[in-house]
Amino acid sequence: MTVKFMRVHPAAVLPVYAHPGDAGLDVCACETVTLQPGERRLVKTGLVMELPPGTEAQMRPRSGLALKNGVTLLNTPGTIDEGYRGEVGVILINLGTEPFGVQPGMRIAQMVIAPVLRADSVEVDGVSGTARGEGGFGSTGA
Repeated sequence: MTVKFMRVHPAAVLPVYAHPGDAGLDVCACETVTLQPGERRLVKTGLVMELPPGTEAQMRPRSGLALKNGVTLLNTPGTIDEGYRGEVGVILINLGTEPFGVQPGMRIAQMVIAPVLRADSVEVDGVSGTARGEGGFGSTGA
């Protein structure tokens, strides 16, 4: 599968897999940003992409940023639809206690390319029963 990328900023870095077998491509910032504790911001990547038909891109947090700095993504996983042709941005939030600096070329997220299944919505008068029923939100005891 091929995903096409176009640089719209000179500091843009094409996403790459860090290791063989990785699920996510590393996504880098193309701008300098300082996130204060509790602040959220759309950080630009400087890239426009063209996904193959029948796919989506899911933006996910980087575990190292979350553990070491308390920096993660809002709206995660964030979905980028195949028809989107604007600049890819990442919504970062600093949940840590110190300001966090983002620099061009810094890995700020990972992107997973996934197939999309399409479903038809049908209204019915009832649905089948299950052993779980309406149990949710901690109903299994945990």
